[in-house]
Amino acid sequence: MVLLAEEIEDEHLAWLRDRCEVLRVGPQERDFDEALARAEGLVVRTYTRVDEGLLARAPQLRVVARAGVGLDNIDQRACAARGVRVLSTPGANTQSVVEFVLMVVLDALRPAPDVAGGLDLARWKALRTGATGEHDLADLTVGILGLGRIGSRLARALGGLGVACVFHDIREIPSSQRFGAREASFDDLLRTSDVLSIHVDGRRENRHLIDARACSLLRERVVLVNTSRGFVVEPEALAVFLRGHPRARAILDVHEPEPIASDSPLLGLDNVRLTPHIAGATRTSRRAMSRVVEDLWEVLAQGS
Repeated sequence: MVLLAEEIEDEHLAWLRDRCEVLRVGPQERDFDEALARAEGLVVRTYTRVDEGLLARAPQLRVVARAGVGLDNIDQRACAARGVRVLSTPGANTQSVVEFVLMVVLDALRPAPDVAGGLDLARWKALRTGATGEHDLADLTVGILGLGRIGSRLARALGGLGVACVFHDIREIPSSQRFGAREASFDDLLRTSDVLSIHVDGRRENRHLIDARACSLLRERVVLVNTSRGFVVEPEALAVFLRGHPRARAILDVHEPEPIASDSPLLGLDNVRLTPHIAGATRTSRRAMSRVVEDLWEVLAQGS
């Protein structure tokens, strides 16, 4: 039996049900532990934590499949100790996240008011004047913190638009994978970026990577975008920076916790845009992530 703890696309659920018994029970539901005790396969997305406690309640579990990219919510060491395979879909949402970053950055730089009703000439001219952007994106330097799958795809897209990019990564990135982006130290990246897009992984060293010290290095009109992990940004430090620099902007798609806490210091700030973890939310990427059930079934069918 396969336990579906979070939603996947209907077509892939139907595909899996043609091959085995599938139960759809979430971790907060009353029957979850009963289903977990029978499960040989478990499908999760973002909000189901697979740790030693869950594994102890799943004696028959052989494979965990995450319909997504990062494995922050899965204790891989505990799974390995139990002989439980862990599957995911790296690259499934790369294009959608890059498109989201481009969309929100261009929206921040280029206001585009709607025309509602009839307008006289004076109002028409005022709308046009107010919607004049200060810069082309190609006038600015875009910094990319983390040049992995998503960061490198973003660099390639921006290079095609004639945008100068700088990047910082803890790994040595071959020149063929930089797509014209220039390497910089962490501090220099923060100092020189007009736009800073964050694409780091879930390692503990990245917690509060953007803290008060980092914020003190940011440009006073920076556009900061985080689509990686919520815990990378220290909310209090960023809020202090944004209150002191009203022409800076932050666009945060990921948060800690999720949903965002009602007492977050970032709520209510005029120069913050908070979105509900949707950077990878296209049907195309969700179908690609849902295909992980095919790999899960292969593991179960082979008995390995």
